[in-house]
Amino acid sequence: MKFITRTIWILSLVSLFTDFASEMLYPVMPMYLQSIGFSAIWIGVLEGMAEATAGLSKGYFGKLSDTIGKRVPFVQLGYSLSAISKPMMAAFINPLWVLFARTTDRLGKGIRTGARDAILSDETTPEHKGKVFGFHRAFDTMGAVLGPLTALLFLQFYPESYRTLFFIAFIPGVCAIVLTVLIKEKNTQPKAVVTNSFFSFLHYWKESPPAYRQLLFGLLTFALINSSDIFLLLMIKHRGFDDTHVISIYIFYNLVYALASYPMGILGDRIGFRKTFMFGLLLFAVVYAGIAFNKELIVFYFLFFLYGLYAAGTEGITKAWISNICEKKDTATAIGTYAAFNSIFTMLASSLAGLIWYFVAPSATFLVTAIGTILLVVYFIRMRISNK
Repeated sequence: MKFITRTIWILSLVSLFTDFASEMLYPVMPMYLQSIGFSAIWIGVLEGMAEATAGLSKGYFGKLSDTIGKRVPFVQLGYSLSAISKPMMAAFINPLWVLFARTTDRLGKGIRTGARDAILSDETTPEHKGKVFGFHRAFDTMGAVLGPLTALLFLQFYPESYRTLFFIAFIPGVCAIVLTVLIKEKNTQPKAVVTNSFFSFLHYWKESPPAYRQLLFGLLTFALINSSDIFLLLMIKHRGFDDTHVISIYIFYNLVYALASYPMGILGDRIGFRKTFMFGLLLFAVVYAGIAFNKELIVFYFLFFLYGLYAAGTEGITKAWISNICEKKDTATAIGTYAAFNSIFTMLASSLAGLIWYFVAPSATFLVTAIGTILLVVYFIRMRISNK
């Protein structure tokens, strides 16, 4: 574990506290939004727009971080915005205000992501990238275990008191802000040109290595068919299970995700990122096909166990893979550009999922995704770029 530096530890703890706050709210978000009048379509639109905002800002601020040669200020501002957005969600129930608060949270994520991931990449060597990103993802996701668990315990005593949870979530968010002060900036050389337009990161698509573009094509195709996890939670609710079961399953999923992230990172370093990623995609297809037909609680737990393994085998692996393909000086730009496009496609996927859910059937939403994922695995098998 000598390759886990002080900075990696701090960033991992910061992510833990931030996800503690965010994930305390995530499993109750569908129920809260429905309680204030949001339909499945509007939930999809809200989540899609919020993620699109996060994605576009990831591209811009990732490029800006590389351009000016600074990382820490982006990390500190990004985590601060995410923290203050929590009480904002509960202050008013007007749809536009809810959209603004949710977007503020995602904007914070957009500001910090490229710079944070560049710090993680700079703290290690190519042969340990999978382990480092897996280690960070494990802490990040452990926050997603503690957050929903706190929400579950709270709702046992105060059923449907969703708004109060948004205020409580501000506490771990503040802890994350305090920890960011401990991160030290490394001496990074700024680029010659220090002006950035909001969409300047788009130029990286033409400047990037061919392997990066080939990888991004596959990743973005997957994003186009992979809607928000909120629809998975809505499906459990749709099958007749109460809030306690929904949150319990979500906690279980994140526990599996957290525990499997570091081992999956080790696996990625050993057998290659492409093989590990494809294994994750196959698990994803099985989960979505199963959820389309399942009505049994125990089977939902099994499917979310597989879903945790899928997440552990793709999320950190993707960033480690990208950081190994691109040049070191472009790390934040490369990851930010991917995230920008990814969020746009996620917005389309979530909106489309809401429409299929409403106009066709909830099960159709998951079947379409499962079939598309199997076809995508074939693309990655035929893709001619390095596993690393």
